[in-house]
Amino acid sequence: MSSNPTRPPETHSASDSEERIKRFLATASHDLQSPLRHIAMYAELLLDDLEETLDGEQLQSLRMILEKAQTAQRLTKALMSLAGGIPQVTPEEVDLQALTENIWDELTDEAAVREATLESNGLPSIRTDPALFGLVLRHLLTNTLTYRGEAPPHVAIAAERTGTDWFFRISDNGTGIDPAYRQRIFEPFWKLPKAGAVQGAGLGLTMAREFLTALGGDISLEHSDASGSCFIIRLPIA
Repeated sequence: MSSNPTRPPETHSASDSEERIKRFLATASHDLQSPLRHIAMYAELLLDDLEETLDGEQLQSLRMILEKAQTAQRLTKALMSLAGGIPQVTPEEVDLQALTENIWDELTDEAAVREATLESNGLPSIRTDPALFGLVLRHLLTNTLTYRGEAPPHVAIAAERTGTDWFFRISDNGTGIDPAYRQRIFEPFWKLPKAGAVQGAGLGLTMAREFLTALGGDISLEHSDASGSCFIIRLPIA
């Protein structure tokens, strides 16, 4: 008999949460495939038919629609493979500086946080799956904008190569994480309490960790206090 009678329920609960995540990923990814495929298809048709008649700004907007739809298609396929237990990873050379800036611009526009600043000069090009690693960055940067303090949000991202790994430190000046919650932030469907925050699925950091595991890396919270938080991403050098 186990010396810890509470252990089986905990294990069962963790298993249930993992299954819920897989069902969530599989269902959401499957349902998104058809509309994304049609968006990409119609964008391509419009480009073929109207490319000669559109001005530069209109052409750029249409190409952006196609690019974002194709990126989302690759991401949903990766999510479906992750839910099936066999992650589909498609590594390629990624300009991390450009990827980070694009994600940051999109998020600050969506959140209408014009005064937010990003310090990320000199990030390297790395070989990884841009869709999966991009989603990791999106989850982390979203949190910095959601759990911000009274001062304008400021995020600093630094890269360091050590041995066979890249280490990325993502620091912010947010409200910090109460010590009572630091062991829970990577739990699925758990959300850090914040008055007035938009309720989400509570899967951001959980999925960031899962994606990094699929890429051969990991994530941890280095420190957090009233001045902000710092997460560390480790990613093997391909």
